[in-house]
Amino acid sequence: MSRLAAVLFDRDGTLVEDVPYNGDPDRVRLLPGARRALDLLRSAGLPTGVVSNQSGIGRGLLTHAQVRRVNARADTLLGGLGTWVYCPHTPADHCACRKPRPGLVIEAARRLGVAPGDCVVVGDIAADVLAARAAGARAVLVPTAATLPEEIEAAPRTTPDLPTAVRMLLRDGELP
Repeated sequence: MSRLAAVLFDRDGTLVEDVPYNGDPDRVRLLPGARRALDLLRSAGLPTGVVSNQSGIGRGLLTHAQVRRVNARADTLLGGLGTWVYCPHTPADHCACRKPRPGLVIEAARRLGVAPGDCVVVGDIAADVLAARAAGARAVLVPTAATLPEEIEAAPRTTPDLPTAVRMLLRDGELP
C-alpha cells in the first residue's frame, strides 16, 4: 500500500456529460456529484487533476483552443483542479500518452509534484483503469451507461458515483 497523494479524473463521462468531440464550452454539463466530490478533496487538501483523451484534435474535428476552452469551463464549474492534461492523438497514432497508455497519468502526477504510484485515477471505462495500472497508480471505476459489464467485472474497485468514490478514498487513507 502507498499513501494517497492526488486524485486524477477522466473528463468525459466521469466529471462532465460525454458530448462526443465537444468544442463548445456552453455544452459542458457536470455529472451529478462531481462538484461535491471535488469539494471533498479540496477540503482534505488533496491535489486533483484531469487526464483526458481528446482524439477529436487528431481527427481534425476539434482544435487545441476549443479543448482548452471546454476544459476551462469545466474547471470553473468544478471549482478548480490542479492540472489538466489531454492527449490530442488518435488511436492510430500509437502515442505514449493516449489512455490506456500511462503518459497522461505520469504527466499529471509530475505536474502535481507527486509520484504516479501515490495517485488514484477515477474513470468510467477500462482505458482509465488500464492507464492507471500502466503508470503504477491505482484506479476506481465509476460505471455509467457506457461502461461494459466486463469492464466492471475487471475493475479493482467500483463505486456507484463520484462522491462515494472520494469518500472511500478519504476514509481509507491508503491506496488499495
